[in-house]
Amino acid sequence: MTATAPTTLVLAGTGKTGRRVVSGLEARDVPVRIGSRRADPPFDWQDDTTWEPALRGMDAAYVAFYPDAAFPGAARTVGSFANLAVARGVRRLVLLADRGADEAERCEQAVRDSGAEWTIVRAGFITQNFSEAFLVELVRAGVVALPAGDVAEPFTDAEDIADVAVAALTENGHAGQIHDVTGPRLLTFADAVGEIARATRREIRYLPVTPDQFISSLTGRGVPPEYATQLADLMAEVFDGRRAQVTDTVERILGRPPRDFAEYVQETATTGVWDAHAGPSGEA
Repeated sequence: MTATAPTTLVLAGTGKTGRRVVSGLEARDVPVRIGSRRADPPFDWQDDTTWEPALRGMDAAYVAFYPDAAFPGAARTVGSFANLAVARGVRRLVLLADRGADEAERCEQAVRDSGAEWTIVRAGFITQNFSEAFLVELVRAGVVALPAGDVAEPFTDAEDIADVAVAALTENGHAGQIHDVTGPRLLTFADAVGEIARATRREIRYLPVTPDQFISSLTGRGVPPEYATQLADLMAEVFDGRRAQVTDTVERILGRPPRDFAEYVQETATTGVWDAHAGPSGEA
């Protein structure tokens, strides 16, 4: 059953999940305000003076913290935002959170404590990281070096995350719910990279590395050391098998199966984004 369409603020509204949430809301004729540094009014997680203008007139918000809800300090910032949102009349908050990450769980608690009508959308490793974020350059270079060992992960498609979030933002029955979104099967990173290699007919391999090696490779490519360290710490935390199970969330909420990694790979390979000569790609 669909509720009256609220005016919705979509944070990280130009990112992997955010722009898909915007598209899904617009398809339902829901008025949308994009929350990003380049929007009007602008929104910046690091500048709380931008929050109130972005919240003005909003009834609901999709809360995707940048750079990641699992990074240190995220819960404090998300909690401050959620409290302000409720104080300014926002009724419904839908939080994007990392499955299995301690700081993300603190973000969840902060949103629950805000007094909003809340829904948590939990996701693991987002499939589109291979094509729209930090991994795309590694795929192009032919060696995807990550501190993930041979752990299995239910790679989660951004389309599925966004569709579940849109349902939570626009329909009744999602308040107080935690929606644990996964893909339909478990793959190791070696499996995933192998599928990309076959689809692109290129030599691309997965290389397990230590966290320190991963940090060095990122900083060597110009990534700020603090971000590189936080990303490595997050991977060390969650790639220990704790997320190695699939759920029926997508089918239960959307009435369709989750998007398989193979479908994503076949579709993405045709765009040329993984070609060795392709140029630059990055927000949740």
